[in-house]
Amino acid sequence: MRVIDVRGLRYRYPDGTQALDGIDFHLDEGECVALFGANGSGKTTFVLHLNGLLQGEGAIEICGRPLTRETQTEARAKVGLVFQDSDEQLFLPTVLEDVAFGLLNQGVAPEQAVARARAALDQAGMSGTLGKAPYHLSSGEKRRVAIAGVLVMQPEILVLDEPTTSLDPPAQRGLVDLLRSLPQAKLLVTHDASFAGALATRAVFFERGKIGGEGSVDEIVRRFNWLAQSRIPELK
Repeated sequence: MRVIDVRGLRYRYPDGTQALDGIDFHLDEGECVALFGANGSGKTTFVLHLNGLLQGEGAIEICGRPLTRETQTEARAKVGLVFQDSDEQLFLPTVLEDVAFGLLNQGVAPEQAVARARAALDQAGMSGTLGKAPYHLSSGEKRRVAIAGVLVMQPEILVLDEPTTSLDPPAQRGLVDLLRSLPQAKLLVTHDASFAGALATRAVFFERGKIGGEGSVDEIVRRFNWLAQSRIPELK
């Protein structure tokens, strides 16, 4: 099943910058795809369209349903976005409160929200942090809690924007193990070819708002001379 299907996506920022210029892309169920490209090439702008945070021209289908203003809420339930800066997603006094927040905001009963939050934290390997303040966690722990806050909403697709930012090698290896264990289709916006190679079966290269090429991670790294920002051989 195709869980994301994008055709002819274009987006221009208010200052006139053409950020996306005719993007065609698809993601299949269970697939993991890495998005490479220089800063400003359109990667983050692209993924912000997938749950309606930005609206451009073209067609987007999420799990077989056209993405429109009327279906935004449905799409956002299916596409879980993990931001580059985990502090943007963690803002309540305790980890458990943070992870339960989205469910409570949807009107889920508190007992059920807490139970689901505990299960998501256990899935993310963070069950020992329930009562901790998020700002006391390491960068790697914050990333896992942010992922738990997305998993608790039971999305079908995970989108991670620069997930290895500020993570040391052990934390990166732990993140690879976690993501490998999750059944959702995944999009990884990353500069790190080593991290992408450990997870993704396909890579797409963005250039000036267009897709310049796609193929295996190794093929794209060679074709575009895309060197990893950090090299961690143990990831594979």
